[in-house]
Amino acid sequence: MRLSSAAAALLAPAVIGALGLCSVPAQADSSRAAVRAAWIKTCYDKKRETSWPCGTWRLLLRDGRQVAVRDAAARGVDGKGRRTGQAATFAVSADGRVLAYERARDHRLVVQRAGGGGPATELPASARPQGVGSDELTLTLSPSGHRVLIDYQDDPERLRSKIVTVATGGITTLPAAYATYGFSADGDQVLATRTMSDNTVAMYALRPGGSLKRTPPAIVVNGGTYALDAGGTTVGFFTTSRDKPSRVRTYDLASGELSPGADLPLPADVTPYLARWSGGRLTTTITTDDSSGATEVRVLTVDPANGAAEQADKYTIRSGYHAYVLAGE
Repeated sequence: MRLSSAAAALLAPAVIGALGLCSVPAQADSSRAAVRAAWIKTCYDKKRETSWPCGTWRLLLRDGRQVAVRDAAARGVDGKGRRTGQAATFAVSADGRVLAYERARDHRLVVQRAGGGGPATELPASARPQGVGSDELTLTLSPSGHRVLIDYQDDPERLRSKIVTVATGGITTLPAAYATYGFSADGDQVLATRTMSDNTVAMYALRPGGSLKRTPPAIVVNGGTYALDAGGTTVGFFTTSRDKPSRVRTYDLASGELSPGADLPLPADVTPYLARWSGGRLTTTITTDDSSGATEVRVLTVDPANGAAEQADKYTIRSGYHAYVLAGE
């Protein structure tokens, strides 16, 4: 979840036009109602100099419409159920078809089709243990929304991350001390890392009945923006440098092979945010804030072999938001 752009670093508007990316053909009509992002506006008390999320969460659709999600809580609650000044938890699947959020009337975690299509599906009550506030919850949907990864910002020995299969309510609890980075492209595995006793960092593709593990070189561990392919072996990631363009690379968890990498056609101060596999290419997102407080979002598809990038989508989240969530975040 991204908070108000007032807290984010500003990039010069000239950078927007300097990306030099060509656009891919428009999406098919069947995808026009998919969700690009969700946002909630901010209210501000000048006397107290405080702000808080207000109104309802709104969906930005690919066809340009905005739709309110009236069943979703605007403000979160603390561990005792008291309303806070922070936005409630909200997530959108990468395909833009499924939402996960805290229900307004009771803050129960639910999953809902973005276009409605029947009542929301309640996640098991145990998905939100007693005493866990909204600021301690992070929801990540699988790309098609059929599973939810729940991370708790707490002692991992006490509250371990959970994977919930929406259709059945089945819960898989992950081992302690794992840092998770989202689902594979097919949603059947979770990419995770764990710091070992010798201070090395192991990387895992966690799956039911077992996992694939390897200790990658430091450049992979320091990547930060990862995507695991549907096969659960290839990790795509981006590396950044202060004065050089970001580079795209891949790492094979099965063989340990690390690709040479390729520069992206981006200025050095533009950093990819989010990553996922789509076929044999990586999809990534770039966000830039302008002086008005609005955020421009560009979605790129990247060839990991040579760094060639095409613009798949572009839209703006207007100023005045308290927080926003991008599809796949």
